[in-house]
Amino acid sequence: MTSVTEANFDAEREAKRAKLFARINKADGYLQVLGLSFITPILKAIAGDNPRGQMKSLWVLAGVPLLSIVVFFLIWGTFAPKIQTSLGAIPGPGQVWEQVGNLHDDYVREKDKEIAFYERQDERNAEFEANGELDKIKHRQYTGKPTIYNQIWTSIKTVFFGFSLVVLIAIPLGIIAGLSKTANAAINPFVQIFKPVSPLAWLPIVTLIISALVQNNDGMFSKSFLISAITVTLCSLWPTLINTSLGVASIDKDLISVGKVLKLSTWNKITKLVLPSALPLIFTGLRLSLGVGWMVLIAAEMLAQNPGLGKFVWDEFQNGSSESLAKIMVAVFVIGIIGFILDRLMYAIQSAFTFTNNR
Repeated sequence: MTSVTEANFDAEREAKRAKLFARINKADGYLQVLGLSFITPILKAIAGDNPRGQMKSLWVLAGVPLLSIVVFFLIWGTFAPKIQTSLGAIPGPGQVWEQVGNLHDDYVREKDKEIAFYERQDERNAEFEANGELDKIKHRQYTGKPTIYNQIWTSIKTVFFGFSLVVLIAIPLGIIAGLSKTANAAINPFVQIFKPVSPLAWLPIVTLIISALVQNNDGMFSKSFLISAITVTLCSLWPTLINTSLGVASIDKDLISVGKVLKLSTWNKITKLVLPSALPLIFTGLRLSLGVGWMVLIAAEMLAQNPGLGKFVWDEFQNGSSESLAKIMVAVFVIGIIGFILDRLMYAIQSAFTFTNNR
């Protein structure tokens, strides 16, 4: 009787362990999306799954990257002060971190000025209204200098607008090229010619065209915004176009045959058969396009002096103060971190719509 009870207890315990590991494995998928896969070995070790082996995995996933970062900062902090530039010595990690605080303080001061401006404006308009001088009431927008947070937000809006144009242009063209050899033959020369073109070449052309079509900045989008966004589109649509075409062209021919047997319309064939099969490659193209677009955007903003992180970097370079180089390095880290976040965001969307294991 005792042995039966112990067997039941062991079976129940193993069932609980199996459920726990199943939950950990499921959570691992979400952690990979967030770039936090190093948490999985910790959870498995706590659950009792070969703690020594899990610690080895943790060392590879977290220990080695952290060690390399520490080594990088040590080398940076040691050799940076020894390199003299026209703006002074290369700032070390401490000086760069100090400028993070200074840039945040600039934002706080600018926000206080904005609040004070609107308070004064409201008080003045209230006096005019009380005195019956309604014609003197005016509502003006605050026009203080943009802070780094404003520049970050401007760049993010611009890259997503340009990326939206990529989705609207590249995916339909890729589907057409993938379904039709004739269409592919017609589109391919343009891909091969324009894919290698640098944003440095596109930027003056786009600037001239937008300046001719958009006469003022009073519309929904300013000239500078459109110039940067369209330059991003022209430089980043090719990975999505190529991958979409490849994904559509490589789907199982039996699926196309099924569509013919069922006499599906072209729209139903595309939405129910073609797109689901091609989605992994389409998302791979979208991730590449977003990464290229983010890099192109910074260069376009810098060269065209359009609002955004690129202009922030250029302004600090032109400023030439002792703190400018440290602020530029802050911008470099911000650009890299945002690029990582954008890639993780696209991977999260890809994971939600496909079953691919590619990261």
